[in-house]
Amino acid sequence: EVQLVESGPGSALAGGSLRLSCAASGAGYRPTTMGWFSQAPGKEREGVAAISASGVSTNYADSVKGRFTISRLKDANILHLQMNGLKPDDSAMYYCAAWNTGPCLSLDPSSYRDWGQGTQVTVS
Repeated sequence: EVQLVESGPGSALAGGSLRLSCAASGAGYRPTTMGWFSQAPGKEREGVAAISASGVSTNYADSVKGRFTISRLKDANILHLQMNGLKPDDSAMYYCAAWNTGPCLSLDPSSYRDWGQGTQVTVS
């Protein structure tokens, strides 16, 4: 079983920055592709960024390229999402996910097996 727990400040002003973290644990955890996903009220969950098990390769949604950076501390099983240049449209619940069963660095939520509970991000 794998547990994913997200954390981070919940709000920021437009143009500001936030850093989200996700801690992975559990006997079933293995280094694997991980990703961040967002879901705004009334909308489908969508991919934000993904990172390879080694941390070398990344993939971003067009809407966040140049503003968000995904990274991981492999030895500590911690995933980060640095969010800069925030916009009100970035407001959503953010989830981290692990164990991609789809294409490499997939941003499709259906490709991921394990999910955290989510953390709210509000940009005003």
